[in-house]
Amino acid sequence: MSTGAIVAIVVVVIIVAAVLVAIAAANRRRRLRERFGPEYDRAVSEHGSRREAEAELAGRERHVRELDLRPLSPSARSQYVSEWTAVQEQFVDAPQAAVTGAQTLVSAVMEDRGYPTQPYDQTVADLSVEHASTLDHFRAAHDISQKAASGTASTEDLRQAMIYYRALFAELLGEPADRLDGSASDQAVTTTQPDGLPPVDRPVVDQPVVDQPVVDRPVVEQPVVDQPVAGQPVADETAAVDQPATPAGTGAAAETTGPPAGDPALNPTPDAVTTARPQQR
Repeated sequence: MSTGAIVAIVVVVIIVAAVLVAIAAANRRRRLRERFGPEYDRAVSEHGSRREAEAELAGRERHVRELDLRPLSPSARSQYVSEWTAVQEQFVDAPQAAVTGAQTLVSAVMEDRGYPTQPYDQTVADLSVEHASTLDHFRAAHDISQKAASGTASTEDLRQAMIYYRALFAELLGEPADRLDGSASDQAVTTTQPDGLPPVDRPVVDQPVVDQPVVDRPVVEQPVVDQPVAGQPVADETAAVDQPATPAGTGAAAETTGPPAGDPALNPTPDAVTTARPQQR
């Protein structure tokens, strides 16, 4: 084989290898993007290098595979839902205590699932592998909890922290978010607490409608029914319907029927008498 042929074969092999590496890198990148979502872009921004970011995310996957992660039992899940309901109801009267309780409850669920809860950075890294969609909620809730501990969190901040913890808590349990309100069929809406700020989602309460425009409705005409007058005899209308006519001069009808008033036969005028006399002759 000539030297030129050998060089051509080596070039082809190098090109094929480069293509395979590029394809593998593209597939890896796509997989990491799909799994980590916004966390992928965050890692790239923090490291300033796509390759270093992908190496870190791959390392997170390897670490999580070494953990003894396990699902919750049905009884444990039900118990956690009940505890969350109690914490959520506490928010109306004691917002800061409720946020602290929510943080403690989320940590308890993580430990029960097999996640380490310390240090914070490692906890975030581990959660990003399976729960990347709610990881930003967890970060925001953690920041607000620190502000609450220093006494600088407003009631609105605390309300947001409850909502953020609620999103991660529901995902860790594998429950729909509305299940945490006590019933999956209940709609959720924010109500107003004494300080005027809305607390955590509460069931919808029907409120009276105020200042709604009056809509004219068409008046349906009702048939007029004649009512009997008090003290007057009620005529039997059905008796007059479809009754056969009685010949004049027979029975009771003959007594009440006859020539009309002014008939010459009953009240003859002088001319009528004069005209009738020749006929009698």
